[in-house]
Amino acid sequence: MYTKIDLRPPIFEIGLKAYMYGEKALELAIAANKISKKYGVKIIFDPQYVDIPKIVEATDNLLIFAQHMDSVTPGRGQGSVLPEALKEAGVVGTILNHVERRLTLSEISKTIKRADEVGLATMVCVDSPQEAAAIAYLNPNIIVVEPPELIGGEKSVGKVKKEFIAQSKEMIKKINPEIIVFCGGGVRSGDDVAEIIRLGADATGSSSGILTATNPIEKMEEMVKATKMAWEERHHEK
Repeated sequence: MYTKIDLRPPIFEIGLKAYMYGEKALELAIAANKISKKYGVKIIFDPQYVDIPKIVEATDNLLIFAQHMDSVTPGRGQGSVLPEALKEAGVVGTILNHVERRLTLSEISKTIKRADEVGLATMVCVDSPQEAAAIAYLNPNIIVVEPPELIGGEKSVGKVKKEFIAQSKEMIKKINPEIIVFCGGGVRSGDDVAEIIRLGADATGSSSGILTATNPIEKMEEMVKATKMAWEERHHEK
């Protein structure tokens, strides 16, 4: 079953990883909530697990995703991340198979099914268009295609691997046109964001590009604004 959650693009994701937590994460989330409303761009925000409840309570326009989820069911599972617990905490989706938290194909499949059972969206990370095509048969909501060598780097996928975006989109949409195609890697500026969206991606995002910036809120707004402008430009041309 394909989980139906309002994920209409354009979408921008802010991946906190372990860069930010606690009060600073809450402050960033509140700012992201305002920016999302200002520009009409859906923002996926994935904080540390322990920060989820207070961020859910303080915001009303963010899509709060977990950074990871396990396929366990209620019962035994010390140290695991339970789907039902995430759902009750206010999470609407989860990231799976990030380069820093790899899963087997079998585990990705099981976890997508568990997410569907409890009504959570899934955002699966892959390294290549070919891997994206394989994952598309599992029907996640979003596929994130990122060249691993660009993640956290200074060169954006939109600048150095333009064909990567077009190929990823073509292969995913051929299998399931409903899947949102997210392309990222090395996103450091509004220009990087705009280039990726212009090249055909439905979504993009940034972690270190925002969270290590001198002013993370200002950098976040720059990128979200660029998402909106590039999306409108691309669709106006059609």
